[in-house]
Amino acid sequence: MRVALVYPEVLDMARYRERRKEFPPFGVLYVAAALLERDIETVIYKLLPDSLAFDFRGFDAVGFSISASATFNMFMACRFGSTFEKGTLLMAGGVHVNLFPEQTLTDLQVDVVAIGESEDTVTAILDAAHTRDFSSIAGVCFKRDGQIVRTPARTVARNIDRFPFPARQLLDPTDFIMNDRMSDSDVRMTHLMPGRGCPFPCRYCASAQTRVQYRSGNNIRAELIHLIQTYGISGFAVVGNDFILSKANVEEICSAIEELNLLWATLSRVDRVDPKILGAMKRSGCYELEYGVESGSQRILDAMDKRATVEEVRYALQITHDAGIKSKVFLVHGYPGEDASSTEETMRLLDEVGQWIHRVSLFRFVPLPGTYVHSNASSLGVHGTYGSPEWDGDWGKFHIHHNHHHWWGSSEQFEKLTKSYWKLRAYVEARWPSRFKLEDLPPDKWMTQSSAFVRARPPRAAFATERESALRVLP
Repeated sequence: MRVALVYPEVLDMARYRERRKEFPPFGVLYVAAALLERDIETVIYKLLPDSLAFDFRGFDAVGFSISASATFNMFMACRFGSTFEKGTLLMAGGVHVNLFPEQTLTDLQVDVVAIGESEDTVTAILDAAHTRDFSSIAGVCFKRDGQIVRTPARTVARNIDRFPFPARQLLDPTDFIMNDRMSDSDVRMTHLMPGRGCPFPCRYCASAQTRVQYRSGNNIRAELIHLIQTYGISGFAVVGNDFILSKANVEEICSAIEELNLLWATLSRVDRVDPKILGAMKRSGCYELEYGVESGSQRILDAMDKRATVEEVRYALQITHDAGIKSKVFLVHGYPGEDASSTEETMRLLDEVGQWIHRVSLFRFVPLPGTYVHSNASSLGVHGTYGSPEWDGDWGKFHIHHNHHHWWGSSEQFEKLTKSYWKLRAYVEARWPSRFKLEDLPPDKWMTQSSAFVRARPPRAAFATERESALRVLP
C-alpha cells in the first residue's frame, strides 16, 4: 500500500512569513511514523499558497492533515484541483477535523475523517480500505447511505512513549533544522513535543484536549540523542501550550537530558514556576522561557479566564531573570472588553518589569475556532465566526499574525481599539524591536489565497454546517 500525506507549510501564517521557518508539522510526522512502523510506504506533500494541486495517481490512500482552520481553504483547493485514481481512499485529520468533523467530511468530500489522536486510527482506517466499513473504528466520521455516521470517541492514549518518533526523515532537513530560532544565537536546533494537552480553560486558546499526556524523561532523551547523532543539533525548542504542567515530569526530563549539554527553550504559564524548578531547568540547559502574559490588565485576564494574576507575572519574570534564564513575553491585544484603559495598564506593567524581559511578541485577538470565544461568539458580541449569520466561508481569516479584522464592538469601538493596538505596538517595537519591519515582510499569500478561493466558490449554501448535516452516532 502507498499513502500520501498532505500538510500545509505555515510560512505565510508565521510572524515573519517566508523570512523564517516555523516548527515542523508534528501531526503529519507522527501519523507517518505510525504508518512506517507498519511497513506502509508513505510520502509527504507540502501545501503552499502557489502549489496546491498534485498528481496523486499511484497512491492507494491520501490523507489531509489540517493543522489549523486557517488552512482549510487551501485543502479545499488541493482536494478539488488534484488528480486521484478512481477508488483512492481519501482521509482527513488534524486540529480542524477535531473541531468540525461533519463540516470537513461534507465540504472536503473525503471518505472518512479521524477525530482525536490519529496514530492508531489511521492504521485501522487503512485496514478497512477495501470494505469502506469504518463502523467498528473508534473516533471516526464517515457517510453511510448518504447519512453521516460518527463512532464513539477514541480513548486518549495513556502511554505516549509507545508512539514512534516523528518521521522527520520524510522531510528535507531544512524544513525542521534551523539556526535562527534560539534568541540572539545561531544554535543548530529543532523542535520537540514533550507531551500533549493542556488543562487550563483560557478563553482565547484553541487547545481542545484537556487531558494531559506526558512523555518520560528517558523517551525524550532517546529522541534527543537520535537528533544529535543524525542531524547534529546543539539545541531544541519545545512545542506545546505549557511545558510546566507536572513539575515532577519536568524534573525527570531535566535530569535525563542534563548531560547532553543542549541549549533549549520552552513555554510556561506565569503561575507554574518557582526557584526550584527554574534551577533544574537552568542546569539542564534551559536558555529561554516564553510566558503567555497576554495582558497587564487584571480585568482582561479575568475576562479571558486566564486564572493568573498580574502579581504572578511580576514574580515569574523576576525569578526567571534571577535564575539566569531569558524571558520572552506573549501579549494578546483586543480581547472583548479591551480599551484604552486596559492597554495603558499593559504598558505600565511592561514599564515595571521590562528589565527582566528579553523579547516580546504582540498579537491581535482572533476568535480562533475551538476557543470558548468562538463557541460563545454571540453572547460575547463577536461576529463573523463559523456558523454565524455573517459567516462567509473564509477560513483564512482565523490567522493569528497580522490580523486586523473587526471582530467585535461598534465601528467606533474598533477604531479606538485599533489606535490603542498601534500605540502598544509602537511601544513594544521601540523597546524590543522585531527582527524585520512590517514593510519588509513579503505579501501574505495565505490569506489572499483563502479569500480568492471563497470568491470563486458558489454561494453560501455550498458551505455546510454541523446543523445542516444529518448525523447518526453509533453506540
